[in-house]
Amino acid sequence: MIKVCGMREAENIREVEVLGVDLMGFIFWPKSSRYVSVRPAYLPTRCQRVGVFVNEEVEQVKHMTDDFSLNIIQLHGSESPDYVQRLRLVYGDNITIIKAFNIATTVDLEATKTYESIVDYFLFDTKGKCVGGNGEKFDWRVLDDYIGETPFLLSGGIGPDDVERVKAWHHPKCMGIDLNSRFEIAPGLKDVTALARFLHEIQ
Repeated sequence: MIKVCGMREAENIREVEVLGVDLMGFIFWPKSSRYVSVRPAYLPTRCQRVGVFVNEEVEQVKHMTDDFSLNIIQLHGSESPDYVQRLRLVYGDNITIIKAFNIATTVDLEATKTYESIVDYFLFDTKGKCVGGNGEKFDWRVLDDYIGETPFLLSGGIGPDDVERVKAWHHPKCMGIDLNSRFEIAPGLKDVTALARFLHEIQ
């Protein structure tokens, strides 16, 4: 599963969609340099749409989810299990929920335990200055200690030169990878050529 996050420009969305990615992420956090403040003139139809939120009010998440016809809600802040349950009351099982965690050491994996069975996926990102899009990797060996039942996506600074590293790394619960800042020409604008090459080589 390949997720390309931080999309914003209509033509760029079209070009990346054609590459055959599985998930496309739109960031609805105003402090992000990839913040989607205006609905793009084109939204993908061939892949699932992911909305990325950071400690947002449930009503606003619902508004954006409905407005963008999102398939997946990604929670990238300090949202509590109770917050997740409130979203479930709104959508039931009709929406997929990803909970992101910023990882540096094994200790950071402890936070996942209270979200087991209430979200569909975890996303493991690099702990940095920002909640995401830092362009830096964490030590993936930390995930050897992840023994939870919830499948996850691997994120954090994966770039064009990481093909062999990604192919060589395995975890039974890893369902895919998340690509963002290392494939950008500018914030919110992806290098389609670099992405196409990476996706071809990763197969």
